Amino acid sequence: MQRPAFLALFLLSVLAPLSLSGQAAPPVSVPPASGSARKSQPVSAQVAAAEEAIASTNWKLAESKLDSWLAGHPNDGRALFDAGYVADVQNRFADAINLYQRAVKADPNAFDAHLMLGMLLARQGKPEEARPELVRATQLDPGPGGPELKARAWRALARIDSAKDPAQASNDLLEALKLTPETTDDTLLAASLAEQTGQIAAAEQEYRRVLAKDPKSEPATTGLAHLLLVQKKYADAEALLRPALASHPDDPVLTAQLAAVLVAENKPDALPLLQKLHAMHPDDATITGMLAEVLAQSGDFAASDQLYLKLLTASPRDPGLLVAHGQNLVRELKFAEAFTVFSKVTQLDPSSPAGWSGLAFTASRTGQPSVALHALTMRAKLVPDNASTYFLWAISYDSLHQRKQAAVYYHHFLDAAGGKFPDQEWQARQRLKLLER
Repeated sequence: MQRPAFLALFLLSVLAPLSLSGQAAPPVSVPPASGSARKSQPVSAQVAAAEEAIASTNWKLAESKLDSWLAGHPNDGRALFDAGYVADVQNRFADAINLYQRAVKADPNAFDAHLMLGMLLARQGKPEEARPELVRATQLDPGPGGPELKARAWRALARIDSAKDPAQASNDLLEALKLTPETTDDTLLAASLAEQTGQIAAAEQEYRRVLAKDPKSEPATTGLAHLLLVQKKYADAEALLRPALASHPDDPVLTAQLAAVLVAENKPDALPLLQKLHAMHPDDATITGMLAEVLAQSGDFAASDQLYLKLLTASPRDPGLLVAHGQNLVRELKFAEAFTVFSKVTQLDPSSPAGWSGLAFTASRTGQPSVALHALTMRAKLVPDNASTYFLWAISYDSLHQRKQAAVYYHHFLDAAGGKFPDQEWQARQRLKLLER
């Protein structure tokens, strides 16, 4: 019987390299009034004093002077930007966004205000609002900040665009590289973008470039390991991950990736790694599902089922979880309870072959041959029969004293079994001797 595809989910989510999309770097240090449009603007003594306080990180003094000045000069773009910056570095993000927006309105050509507003919106998980601000920043003169600040705008754009348009993100990154030298983060982003566009070899090359410079780079290790997992190069992934995890034994991503490799290789040391990972993240449904699956494979059906029941508490109508729960009940010989579970599965998802298989088997074990035949009929509409289902057909017809049909399916079973089910094959031959006399 098929279990939920937790490994596939794991590879696509937990094991994916940490996403760079939609992420902006932490607040970039922009000198007060760095925009080119401000060069010729006179600055009041009060704003100049506030900027001196900013330079010495005396945020409270700067805030006091700026608030006082803005009370009488609410449209001073320079003072609004400075006040936004002070709020930003103090993690008063709503205030900072409001002040940056006012600064942009007061001076639409202010590079620094557009840049800082865009990066803050991106950090706040608002990429759609951040993008036009960053685009505008790339079109303006960065003033004393020079190429480095404009490159930061392009890099922030690249991270935002990587979520929906990796080709555009690559162009953004190239614009940044025209202004400043390539960084390790650039190489990692290039690798991620290459992977998103299906350029697996190029992505692997970029990750290996980082590892050649820094063999202990965690982002490059996890990124390359993810590629190897997707390509099912499990031995290579294991060789990469084991020394990395030895250096960082509590790293959750490395632990998750090595656990997935060991699960794929059916190695017994997957279980303790998954148990450790589950202890780190007890509420992560994907990790819980993987651990439940491996526990079942190891024969600890009761422990596995406790985890599936926990998952079912949150998702009581999930057919995949119900199938896994039902299979554990079968292995614990709780056929009546399993029958109820599989009945629910087939009601929720009539297209589930595993649901109909489970219902047919448990109906047979609970003395309901007519239900078993119905379940087998429904299953046969979805997937071909196999030796196990042929045997269920045969014994169900046999229980209903339909001798001719039973004999036909005993023969089908023997043809398909090929010596893999010796007990059932012996039973089938004995029944055929009686049915065909």
